[in-house]
Amino acid sequence: MQFWPINGKGIARKTVHNCIACFRQKPTGVDQLMGNLPSERVTPSAPFLNSGVDFCEPFQIKFKNQRKGIFSKVYVAIFVCLATKSIHLEAVTDLTTEAFIAALKRLCARRGRISTLMSDNATNFKGAAAELNRFIKLICNKNETLANYFASEAIQWKFIPPRSPNFGGLWEAGVKSFKHHLYRALVNSKITFEEFETIIIQIEGILNSRPLVPLSDNINEYEVLTPGHFIIGRPISAIPEPAILDISDNRLSRWQYTTKCVQTIWKRWKNDYLNHLQQRNKWQFEKNNVAVGCLVLLKENDLPPCKWAMARILEVIYGTDGKVRVVKLKTATVLTRSISKICILPIENNNVN
Repeated sequence: MQFWPINGKGIARKTVHNCIACFRQKPTGVDQLMGNLPSERVTPSAPFLNSGVDFCEPFQIKFKNQRKGIFSKVYVAIFVCLATKSIHLEAVTDLTTEAFIAALKRLCARRGRISTLMSDNATNFKGAAAELNRFIKLICNKNETLANYFASEAIQWKFIPPRSPNFGGLWEAGVKSFKHHLYRALVNSKITFEEFETIIIQIEGILNSRPLVPLSDNINEYEVLTPGHFIIGRPISAIPEPAILDISDNRLSRWQYTTKCVQTIWKRWKNDYLNHLQQRNKWQFEKNNVAVGCLVLLKENDLPPCKWAMARILEVIYGTDGKVRVVKLKTATVLTRSISKICILPIENNNVN
């Protein structure tokens, strides 16, 4: 005998939806409403007081300008100010902790101290954070005054979740912009270290001359807001200005004029740039939070979906808005991952909050 089940199409769809084997062949990821910007990005501050850092891939250069000069690798550390998008570039010869600390010292000597530094979980960043903390503890154990000073002045290092570059989109975009200009300047070029350093500093000036917001419709405003305004108080690629050395001092209120210029820059930063940052191009809808105990697939970029490992959510980490975007997973070890790196299996007990 043959039978036709009532609502057979719906039953078949539900069966396929709850099939673990089918889900593993075409898993569905997890996302959440885009969170609010961190306070470091929306609070007026000195350039590079709150920064993010990353390295780009190595480049081949010569350390001696000779016909048979030996080529060596050189890397570029890219520091990005979280508030103003200012960029600072430092060339280093390797990816060791010592080389990065030296680059960090050069940054602080030229741009001022850093309060907050964000990065991924690369070993040189982890090693630098541990080395700085060890040095501060060594000093603080000997002097209470220094301990109180470093409690407020030490660098607060924040690491994004492992394998989650979307949490560091600001400095990832800085790396992309730097490579865009560098590859066009080094087309089949064999250059020395001094020439390479000159080129990257010129690229730094170009990147710090980019408009932060579109040009205003006001015909009286011919100058667009750039990161250079926050670094030196004017555009880095400035047009020629008339000399005012021959004008008497009583005709110039320099302090008031300088103060007004700075206040105007920050007013435009608040009215134009902050509004521009609030635009959300994706993750625009609120989703239910994932729950502890859910069985999930762990995404691996170098494996097909059918071979992704299974894990169980051990702990959820809430953001400032109460949304879960980072979880701790139980596998053979405990891993920390962004929710964009997991897929919740369609099992009846896999509930979300």
